[in-house]
Amino acid sequence: MKRHAISTRIWHWLNLICVVVLFMSGLTISNGHRRLYWGDWGFAAGTEWLAVPRFPDWMTIPGHYSLAVARDWHTLMAWPFALGLLFGWAAMLANRHFKRDIATNRKEWRPAQIKRDIAAHLRLDFDHGAGKYNFLQKLAYGLVLGVFLPMMVFTGIAISPGMEPSFGWLVDLLGGRQSARSFHFLFAFALFGFFIVHVALVLLSKPLRQIRDMITGGTA
Repeated sequence: MKRHAISTRIWHWLNLICVVVLFMSGLTISNGHRRLYWGDWGFAAGTEWLAVPRFPDWMTIPGHYSLAVARDWHTLMAWPFALGLLFGWAAMLANRHFKRDIATNRKEWRPAQIKRDIAAHLRLDFDHGAGKYNFLQKLAYGLVLGVFLPMMVFTGIAISPGMEPSFGWLVDLLGGRQSARSFHFLFAFALFGFFIVHVALVLLSKPLRQIRDMITGGTA
């Protein structure tokens, strides 16, 4: 039995490519207007809740400021990102990967159990017994798969030019177009934070085996 199903591996690497390109092209788009607001309207300096720094060219796609090119890259990757997430969820539900490996149970939410998991992580002890993931891993993956990634799709739709006539209800639900833009930025950097922690933990726990297993499937 493979440790990672073929559907999981396909989605993992497709999603990685999409997220990297979306994030880097998004930084270029952010450079076009570096202030964030709440509500339906925002442009004037002094009314923002956050002024974002200018991101250097080496962090962006393209490697120079071009709003039109950045938007083309963003749109190009948005579709495989959204459809890939839909495929990933369909596969996880069909093969019971979510229920078996990611969904938590009441016992795992006990404060004493959570403290033990945190203490084990601080000791770099990533043993999770018979299960595939421990509580903190399940919580992180659940948040990413169930909140961060879907919210990137929904907020992206809400701020996309031309989408508002059909998805005005979504804009209203998010508190306005500028609020949707702010949420899009926050969830993007939440994903970036997860990415940094995820890579760091892979490097601390048999990285060659982890990467090989995500390519070949490994053995359970």
